[in-house]
Amino acid sequence: MEITYSSPSATSLAFSNSALSAMPASSRPVKVIPLQHPTTTSSSTAGGFYAGTMVKSWTTKVKRMTWIHWMELLLPCSRWIRTYKWRENLQSDLLSGITIGIMLVPQAMSYAKLAGLRPIYGLYSGFLPLFVYAIFGSSRQLAVGPVALVSLLVSNVLGGIVNSSEELYTELAILLALMVGILECVMGLLRLGWLIRFISHSVISGFTTASAIVIGLSQVKYFLGYDVSRSSRIVPLIESIIAGADGFLWAPFIMGSVILAVIQIMKHLGKTRKHLRFLRVAGPLTAVVMGTTLTKVLNLSSISLVGDIPQGLPTFSIPKRFEHVKSLIPTAFLITGVAILESVGIAKALAAKNGYELDSNQELFGLGVANVVGSFFSAYPTTGSFSRSAVNHESGAKTSLSQIVTGIIMGGALLFLTPLFEHIPQCSLAAIVISAVITLVDYEEAISLWCIDKKDFLLWVITAIATLFLGIEIGVLIGVGVSLVFVIHESANPHMAVLGRLPGTTVYRNVQQYPEAYTYNGIVIVRIDAPIYFANTSYIKDRLREYEVEVDRSTGRGPDVERVYFVIIEMAPVTYIDSSAVQALKDLYQEYKLRDIQIAISNPNRDVLLTFSRSGVVELIGKEWFFVRVHDAVQVCLQHVENLKETAKISNSSPKDGSSFLQSLMKSRSEDLSVSQLESGFQKSPSSNEIDPQLEPLLSQKP
Repeated sequence: MEITYSSPSATSLAFSNSALSAMPASSRPVKVIPLQHPTTTSSSTAGGFYAGTMVKSWTTKVKRMTWIHWMELLLPCSRWIRTYKWRENLQSDLLSGITIGIMLVPQAMSYAKLAGLRPIYGLYSGFLPLFVYAIFGSSRQLAVGPVALVSLLVSNVLGGIVNSSEELYTELAILLALMVGILECVMGLLRLGWLIRFISHSVISGFTTASAIVIGLSQVKYFLGYDVSRSSRIVPLIESIIAGADGFLWAPFIMGSVILAVIQIMKHLGKTRKHLRFLRVAGPLTAVVMGTTLTKVLNLSSISLVGDIPQGLPTFSIPKRFEHVKSLIPTAFLITGVAILESVGIAKALAAKNGYELDSNQELFGLGVANVVGSFFSAYPTTGSFSRSAVNHESGAKTSLSQIVTGIIMGGALLFLTPLFEHIPQCSLAAIVISAVITLVDYEEAISLWCIDKKDFLLWVITAIATLFLGIEIGVLIGVGVSLVFVIHESANPHMAVLGRLPGTTVYRNVQQYPEAYTYNGIVIVRIDAPIYFANTSYIKDRLREYEVEVDRSTGRGPDVERVYFVIIEMAPVTYIDSSAVQALKDLYQEYKLRDIQIAISNPNRDVLLTFSRSGVVELIGKEWFFVRVHDAVQVCLQHVENLKETAKISNSSPKDGSSFLQSLMKSRSEDLSVSQLESGFQKSPSSNEIDPQLEPLLSQKP
């Protein structure tokens, strides 16, 4: 639908009476698409209408849910149990479950040592939480259990409260699992997982890289043969390593180095050669078997062993020491953040590869339930493992049955194999941890960020350095703080662009991106590429003033005028505008009015238009200055500019020319430009050979 503007009145501009009396009436029709303005009723009831729609939508959804839908919501495992293909999937799930079990047994003991706990608590953490997650988790390939990063976080926070040799240390680790689980459940139920999106990937990558270095250095003591102080900062670790150099022992160093080299070679061969893929999985088990065998054969007293490990399944016990909850809250939030960013991210990627949908909030709830239940059976915080999940997927896992198989293997190890674990050398477990965290040193990401975005690279470097030298919690806080500063800066200084018309079209684009685009004299078209709110209104007003002054007349077409009469604001990218921005727009309108400049608004969305309507901006500026397209606004403004030019000619006519006012007016009217001439920028009637039909194919040509 189009409407025709027949010479819009120039009285909306603040011109002098003499100019208005001399203003000629243009005979040029302008066709524009009418903008649908919201009514007063829709404006006043918009919020209530939206809330009512949401409630109605939820009510309808609940009513349509059958008992199957309720079962899938409460027990996500029912989704794959109901459709399980026994002949096709059972073998793959059994094989992948056994594979992960072989990896998890030695890794669980290694990560427990990293957390400052006895190895048995790593086995406990890799047992019952797996069964719980298989029931309540929505991912079918995610491998849950102890991980290196969470273990380091546990060690870091608890080491500052109590000595790791005391029973209180273990009790606090179990209490931390309960707190993390409750927090994950609450965030999952309230669908608050989006909060962690404010932590950028650059922060996580830098944090993970620095943490991996700290983890590796903390395990060096088992290679060197002497104790190293526990710290999450790199300087105290290096100082402690150097200070204790007199206690260096060759036996654990050589054994640990050889075992680490064997693990790395097996991992490399498993990744690069498909027929040797099993070597990647067998690395941790090989380290344990190899270390135990060498210890038995050589009988070296200088190599420390794991020692006694209780036999049997964990018993039910309620977490204790609730008086320390307050001091554990920051770490609980940090571990929850790691769970969301790492575990949920991995789970989503695996779900996409295997062709099923995954609800991140349901996933978070499943991880929370696993931690809560685990805390009642002596488990410390667990989450999804990147390395084990990748192996699980590569091994062909189809459903969470593989998790159940892994849990059965862990239960078997607890019941029958713990006596064998007593002779595992500490350097073997340290080699497993170091091998696992080497892959977390993401220097390739830093190189990629340097090539793509220097700002993200700077964020990566700041987070990594802060984590290394100031500690894990402070490093994360600094990284998140700097990333939020970057976000606020981008939001407070949004991208804005002067638009020009692409030749031969009615499309308007950034003149810096498209140098061939041309502008019109007397008109500035500005696009704001962000929501407008209190933080960026000053910046936007300053840029609009700059665009008014810094007009590039080299690309201007149309009537030859000396200054700007119209500012067209393209608001298609503006998704939101607040009260501060509305007031700023009113002030800008009044400021422009004093300088005989009219604002025109192009393509505001419904919410923005409702805000304008409720705040009186539409009435202030005038409904006739709101347009669907930039081109519509340009046509109307261009007609005004041409009329202003003709008025100036009449006002400046010399009485010595002997012509009357009427004759001057008729002469001016006879020089009126056609639509095609005016919009394409010609100042005189062009001949047929001056108009390139390829340049302006949409503009009508004179015969």
